[in-house]
Amino acid sequence: MSCCFVPPYLLAHIAETIGDPHAARTCAQTRALDAALRERRAGSPPALVVPSDADGTKTVYTAGGTTRLPGEKARGDDEPPTGDLAVDEAYDSTGVVSTLFATAFGRDGIDGDGTPVTVTVHYGERYDNAFWDGRQLVFGDGDGVVFERFTKPPDVLFHEYAHGVTQFTADLTYADQSGALNESMSDCFAAMAKQRMLGQSAAEADWLIGEGLFVPGIAAVALRSMREPGTAYDDPVLGKDPQVGSMSDYVQTEADNGGVHLNSGIPNRAFTLAALALGGNSWEVPGQIWYAALTGGSVGSGTGFAGFAAASVEAAERLFGAREAELVGDAWAQVGVVPGMDPPARAPAEVPPGTVRVVRSGGFAGLVRVGSLALGDGPAGAEVAALLERTDFMAIRDVRTDPDRFVYTFVHDGQEVTVPESALTAELARVASLVLGEPLPDTP
Repeated sequence: MSCCFVPPYLLAHIAETIGDPHAARTCAQTRALDAALRERRAGSPPALVVPSDADGTKTVYTAGGTTRLPGEKARGDDEPPTGDLAVDEAYDSTGVVSTLFATAFGRDGIDGDGTPVTVTVHYGERYDNAFWDGRQLVFGDGDGVVFERFTKPPDVLFHEYAHGVTQFTADLTYADQSGALNESMSDCFAAMAKQRMLGQSAAEADWLIGEGLFVPGIAAVALRSMREPGTAYDDPVLGKDPQVGSMSDYVQTEADNGGVHLNSGIPNRAFTLAALALGGNSWEVPGQIWYAALTGGSVGSGTGFAGFAAASVEAAERLFGAREAELVGDAWAQVGVVPGMDPPARAPAEVPPGTVRVVRSGGFAGLVRVGSLALGDGPAGAEVAALLERTDFMAIRDVRTDPDRFVYTFVHDGQEVTVPESALTAELARVASLVLGEPLPDTP
């Protein structure tokens, strides 16, 4: 499970609207680097990375502007600050979130078995993202034009760490409602860690995720607002925050792995409302309920909003009592989720006969890019037609999708297939390049 912090629809919007050519090029390079991360395939979750020179509970490495992982060791456990802001921020934030899970939830590390955490900073050149790749945490420095370094807001690291916890517990499939829940789990635990670090109660907290990620001058308070989804930013470069906070506004889309960054605002708001109603600190009663639901066995890889709502109500009554269960149920009701009801199926996109449609989405910011091409439209259309003839879509239907990483959806001849960037074949990478009109890195 690999998760990027900035959703791909946001990166695409920035690349297309920003007036700074260098920043636009940086966003495009970030998407290209994400597409080049092809190490994972279908199957069970991988083991955590533990380099030979790792020590203690956490080790921070630097990629030095390259994409080699984990890179060179920069700071080991219990070692003093280095003076490198990204290294020291990553070190401190890892300690904060690890301590939250250990002391509040009795969890020993990401995998629950105490395996040391590996973190890499200075990944890529002006890389506009952060992600959990299924084995370790990775952070870019940002472009300095739109994004600050991704280690600056501590809740970015908290969010990615929690993706790892989800992977080793319910392992929520990163698509549609289960994928939006996956994203929401990371935001919920990131908010708990941030509030605990700042000594804030649920009522005192701002419930913002990624505050401080954007450079001054960008009209944004954060990347997401858990209390008021859809209000975090409204800027010519970023566009308007597209998150939704109610099932009445649920986004049915093939982009962004079925809208995982868009619809995660619904369970985010439910947790926020529950925490405010229950009172006190978010990591105490509400946090215990959400963690018990995530790890209790009734939530599985395909669980949707209603299934998780039912698990949280059950956990609230079992752990605390009828009053707490009622307040949790009321919070879900306020966002339009009825515990136990199956989520709606997503209808496949419709495209004209003889046309291929490609959607690139995902990433921490959830940016989306869409392109269509008629197969008889000149040399490009003919080449795409030949490439599709050589592609066995059935063979790639069950490839595992990683959180916060880019994905590609191909719609053609009545078929709709979503392929993680890590599983793009050379043929599909070329199709995406021709249809979207931009170069993609070569596949292995």
